[in-house]
Amino acid sequence: MVTSLFSQFDSPWLFNLPLAALALLIPWKMFVSSHNGWSGTRSSSLTDWAFQSLASQVWQPMSIWRGGRWVVLFASLMLMLMTLNLVGLFPYTFTPTTQLSMNLGLAIPLWLGTVIYGFRNHPTVALAHLCPEGAPAPLTPMLVLVETLSIFMRPLALGLRLTANLTAGHLLMHLISSAVLTLTSISSLLGGTVLILLVLLTLLEMAVALIQGYVFAILVTLYLDENL
Repeated sequence: MVTSLFSQFDSPWLFNLPLAALALLIPWKMFVSSHNGWSGTRSSSLTDWAFQSLASQVWQPMSIWRGGRWVVLFASLMLMLMTLNLVGLFPYTFTPTTQLSMNLGLAIPLWLGTVIYGFRNHPTVALAHLCPEGAPAPLTPMLVLVETLSIFMRPLALGLRLTANLTAGHLLMHLISSAVLTLTSISSLLGGTVLILLVLLTLLEMAVALIQGYVFAILVTLYLDENL
């Protein structure tokens, strides 16, 4: 039972090639397109509006004159994660963001880039974050150790948060859908009631998919803002 339950998170392979890499191309195929004409199409206008809305959300935690160069990167990251999370809710699809290896592969380079950027451009400010102002001198070594550990735990927290939330939602949907099939054969009324619960859970998971992509990108933005 455990094997069949968690087998939905196994990365599918075809001709010895991982299809998870193909799934990563979905946002690029959906949103990156060229068009002829002055104003473009309705879909391109909708895409531009969505990207501008995400960019405005990314811009809020950062200073306007210092963080402008990073807005496109983090808005694109947010759009990619939201798209992958939502597409993974459809039948016969695969969600790459349920893989801890992929999430850590995104979190570690982004986090490390913010740390390197801070120590390169503002080393004094970066080191000052390790010890709060006005801390007692005997507690300084312990505070520095705790702050250092908390900084190194950030990429792990980013990856685990995204993986755990999506995995838990997919498992719950799988269990309830199995219960619908079982209960329908016993009682149509009971099966219909659980089916309504499944529909509501699916809507909740769609919201979670969007929120988790938003939280991931915003947290990286906040880490960068500390080092700007």
